[in-house]
Amino acid sequence: MTTMTDPPQGAFRLSMLINDTRYRSYTFQFIALIVLIAALAYLMSNLFANLAAAGLNISYRFLNEPAGYDVQQTLIEYTSQSTHLRAAWVGILNTLLVAFLACVSATILGVIAGVLRLSKNWLVSKLMSAYVEAFRNVPVLVWILVINTVVISMPNPRAYRGETPDAEMLFGLIAYTNRGIYIPAPTFGPGAWLVVLVFLASIAGIFFLRRYAVQQLFDHGRVVKTLWPSVAIFFVPTLLAYFVMGRPIGVDVPELAGFNFQGGTQIGRPLIALWLALSIYTGAFIAENVRAGIQAVSKGQTEAASSLGLRPGRVMNLVVLPQALRVIIPPLISQFLNITKNSSLAIAVGYADVTATLGGITLNQTGRAIECILLLMAFYLTISLLISAVMNVYNKSVSLKER
Repeated sequence: MTTMTDPPQGAFRLSMLINDTRYRSYTFQFIALIVLIAALAYLMSNLFANLAAAGLNISYRFLNEPAGYDVQQTLIEYTSQSTHLRAAWVGILNTLLVAFLACVSATILGVIAGVLRLSKNWLVSKLMSAYVEAFRNVPVLVWILVINTVVISMPNPRAYRGETPDAEMLFGLIAYTNRGIYIPAPTFGPGAWLVVLVFLASIAGIFFLRRYAVQQLFDHGRVVKTLWPSVAIFFVPTLLAYFVMGRPIGVDVPELAGFNFQGGTQIGRPLIALWLALSIYTGAFIAENVRAGIQAVSKGQTEAASSLGLRPGRVMNLVVLPQALRVIIPPLISQFLNITKNSSLAIAVGYADVTATLGGITLNQTGRAIECILLLMAFYLTISLLISAVMNVYNKSVSLKER
């Protein structure tokens, strides 16, 4: 079937690329693609010509040269004699660490604040409204500096010294100082891997038990109790493996030795400031997304669930939130991307993320500005696309399906 503007059926002619509506859109798209490729080619040739005129060339050999600088908090082994490539990996891992922590904590905080903002309790609702308006209307950089100042005001490690110290460890395990927070760290001996595998298998067992219970409920109308069986599956196999293998997993508690704490794991002051600031700032935006998603669900759904005898908490968990996810997830993806990109503000408090290492010290030492910026852009683009892809898959899995 053709439109009135289409010529009669016959042999193909070049004029049909413009006059025939079947080919016109493809023609314009092809022309736009050629223009775009030509523009990019001109820009790239102009870039290389200017670099050649200035006696410069794009090379990444500097990545194999010694970095010559130290990084305080690292997730992998690193010294000042490591290469710039190693320093870049340290920054990448630090960026991924703070982005992951902030995404998790901001989501939890945002969901709680969004639900409580719709509470019928006047005080709770107004407190959550005040939180949202206060934190989302102040730049995140300001919150990073404020929290960093608060952490700096914490006790010095020497305050824990003496028979009557000015500060005491929390529960005898956690020390909070102006250098960061020291927490116990697990130690793994021979056979610890078996205990970890049993623990992971227990978690998988709980997941399959709950799926089985849901299937029995929908297929046969039979209620399968899962609370105490889940508790037994979670603790009993792991504890048996732990004692049978001779207690191979221990705890290294931080202790004051000299002028600082030794042992355990240190969460540095810059990481704390950046993590908390990104969490509470982005959590305010997520709270609004959650509130919008909940209000998008018809009140008839809530009334129908309540008429069946479900408690308000069960109504929210089983009826409202699952339907609200289709509204919450798309803007939530943008908030996760904002967290990842806002982590580049870490340089304000001295946190060694990829912007501070590759885009900061390495760039200044080597003078390879174009190479470092291109790598930095490629990293953020790759991480952003991965986050979008994963969240889009999850969004598709929770979307409402027509029957």
